[in-house]
Amino acid sequence: MYVIKVKGVAKIPDYVQLRDSAFTLLAYFRVDRPDKSLEKLGLGDKAEYIMQVVKEMPFGQIKKIDV
Repeated sequence: MYVIKVKGVAKIPDYVQLRDSAFTLLAYFRVDRPDKSLEKLGLGDKAEYIMQVVKEMPFGQIKKIDV
């Protein structure tokens, strides 16, 4: 799975994209509100790990993670 952290501009908030190995978009959610999207995707138990990776990432980077 790939994680992309996108910097918002003006009134648009920062977002996170989760993509699979074929780079298909799985989830798109605000950095400050990941809970519902991760639960819907079945990754609620891994939310803490995913958000820790997101917090450490710079904006505009793509990072591969194993979940």
